[in-house]
Amino acid sequence: MKIYLHVGLEGFTNSYVVVNEQTNEALIIDIEKVTKMLISQIEDKRLKICAVLITHNHKKHVSGLKTLRKIYNFKTYAANYEIEGEESMILKGDGLIRLAGMNINYFSLPGHSSDSIIYKIGGTLFTGDALSNGMIGKTTSIYARQMLIRNLNEKVMSQSDNTALLPGHGPPTTVGAERKYNQDLNPKAELNMK
Repeated sequence: MKIYLHVGLEGFTNSYVVVNEQTNEALIIDIEKVTKMLISQIEDKRLKICAVLITHNHKKHVSGLKTLRKIYNFKTYAANYEIEGEESMILKGDGLIRLAGMNINYFSLPGHSSDSIIYKIGGTLFTGDALSNGMIGKTTSIYARQMLIRNLNEKVMSQSDNTALLPGHGPPTTVGAERKYNQDLNPKAELNMK
């Protein structure tokens, strides 16, 4: 598996192209904008885009879908029917799907938004806006914040320390780093990073 990062400069949103190197099939996780660089990568490497996985229905994470759909034929997977209506495969709860020759675990993670979902492929978790380097996603209430923290502890922090976390915004991190430094998830986290 190979993972390519594309950063949308309008919302500084991360999109990821995940490639099965054996079959040349690929997935895209979140898509803010279809760029020349993205299309060149797909075409130059002759990738077959099988699916787009959406972490949540915020404009910065879905605004490139319509353009991408005009160019490629793929299925969209999300926890929100409003993303592409009948074109979407709706994921509920936690489960496992197989796409592009890869096993993909998905976990419902409400709190940042009601439809937040994270995806695990191999040793990598794609967290959308639920968790980024050193902080949890924004919430609209104390209840939503507590629900997000509980879900992150159960579904993310239970993974091994070396599990890579690729967020919807900002640099990558690991479960071990979040366990040690994220004060939202660990009130005793180290304040001074040396």
